Amino acid sequence: MDFGWSDEESAFRREVGGFLAAELPADWDAISRDGPGSEAQVDFSRRFCPLLAERGWLTPHWPREHGGLGMSAWRYAILAEELWAAGEPRGPQYMNVNWIGPAIIRYGTDAQKREHLSRIARGDVLWCQGFSEPNAGSDLASLTTRAARSGSSYVVRGQKVWTSYAKSAELCFLLVRTGEPEARHRGLAVLLVPMDRRGIEVREIDTVIGAHYFHEVFFDDVEVPASCLLGPENAGWEVAMYALQYERVGLPRYARAARALEELALAAAQRGPLPARIAPQIAEARALCDAARLLYYRVIDQRARDLPPTADANVARVALTMADRAVGDLALELSGSEALVDGSLGDSSFRTALPAGIATGTNEVQLGLVAERLLGLPRAR
Repeated sequence: MDFGWSDEESAFRREVGGFLAAELPADWDAISRDGPGSEAQVDFSRRFCPLLAERGWLTPHWPREHGGLGMSAWRYAILAEELWAAGEPRGPQYMNVNWIGPAIIRYGTDAQKREHLSRIARGDVLWCQGFSEPNAGSDLASLTTRAARSGSSYVVRGQKVWTSYAKSAELCFLLVRTGEPEARHRGLAVLLVPMDRRGIEVREIDTVIGAHYFHEVFFDDVEVPASCLLGPENAGWEVAMYALQYERVGLPRYARAARALEELALAAAQRGPLPARIAPQIAEARALCDAARLLYYRVIDQRARDLPPTADANVARVALTMADRAVGDLALELSGSEALVDGSLGDSSFRTALPAGIATGTNEVQLGLVAERLLGLPRAR
């Protein structure tokens, strides 16, 4: 089996690399090490994403009628790899591009497409995702944030937690309950909610990952126009699952992990001979990065052939997490006391890997889906 790239694809990779070398500032490594939720990277993404948009590289995989280039899945994978290897300068806007936009393309009304897609394609809007709740994280079907219809509006009351980028976001892709609790996933809906609505309160959650990364969001009788409903009422589970199939492998985190691993190993070798126990750990982390890449490519191949999504996306997601965490753990081992320095490569690699197995569903959830959908095992109760 040939895993090589064509001459045209290799030339495109070099073109993207040259663009990044020219456009990323001299202090980009310092900015990127704070993670995509930092104020510095959020601000940078507002300047950088319009530059991508000018080249058609912000939403190139979208259909042409919605501001894209109709780029192939493989060519877009090259772009994503280069961006992630460079530290993901799109910052929080990768969400808009990878799955919020495609969900609106599939389920949105003409008015919603006109309102939102052009802004995402230009790179001048930030979104957040309102899914998890204090008692509904891994089991989204049990969420309780309710949207009650009142005339031409919905009145939203409830709480979301672990919401990335909520402090900076202008809009929220919000999963709410519109049916009865016993309906579970059959009673949910998605609302595209402006974050400046009266009754929305955002509180920052201070974590070891860093400031500005996670938030609690409270909805106190927030009035949202019914025109913000994405897809049919009580069909939000379908909308959310369609979006998540793109998010789970929309981030080739192995590209960043592999680059960090090379830098860590080089820095450690320059300090002197590596302990005998370290070489196998480096080899294992490298193998995990390569395995994650191949499993990611399997899903890209399915998309390139326009096949329906499968549990391979869940397998790839677990592999991506394992690679990220292996490099994060090794960062502490290789960096020694230097990993205690805020913003150092060791510190950044470890903190960046921490949320990898939580976002878009914990590893335990992903493994449960693999067991059920791929292995045919009964659902855990």
